[in-house]
Formats: sequence, structure tokens, C-alpha cells
Amino acid sequence: MAQVVTDKTFNTETEQGLVLVDFWATWCGPCRMQAPILDQLEEEYDESEFRVVKMDVDENPETPASFGIMSIPTLLLKKDGEVVDKVIGVHSKDQLKELISQHM
Repeated sequence: MAQVVTDKTFNTETEQGLVLVDFWATWCGPCRMQAPILDQLEEEYDESEFRVVKMDVDENPETPASFGIMSIPTLLLKKDGEVVDKVIGVHSKDQLKELISQHM
């Protein structure tokens, strides 16, 4: 299951490797649809290659604001601390695998 990050831990947890950040909220239906897809995706990769982290935008407003996140779910793909891709809305596992493979 994806690791939960906060405004305080975000930079430390996403500064190394390939990390997909799921910006979500408990009340967001599409976010709840995306969650099991992300869990399946994470199981297919070794943690040293790729990780998924989740951030609740209601509990952690600073980080989403700093990235201009206006709608959820938004997924940011970071590689060694730099944002390399961003997708908004629910995506299939195949769509996300394609996105990840472009940056591995």
C-alpha cells in the first residue's frame, strides 16, 4: 500500500528515485476509484525502482498549492526530486505503466 506523506515529509520522501505522488481526498469519488489501481501498480515494481506515495490535500494544503494542484485526483511523477510528468483524473494501470516506462 502506498506510503502517506505530509507537507513536512513530502520533499524527503520524494527526493530520490521515481515516485508517483497521488494528491487525493477522502470525499473524492474518482480518487477512491484510482486508489486500488495505484496499489496494483505499486506491487508490480521493486521499491528501489518505483514507489507510490499519497497526500491528502485537505490535511496538507501547502504542497498541492505549491504545485498548482486545482483538481483531484492529480498524479505527479517525480524523478530524483524533479517533477517529470503530471496527469489529472483517473487513469488505467496500463496508462500509468506507459507513463512510468517513459521515465525509467
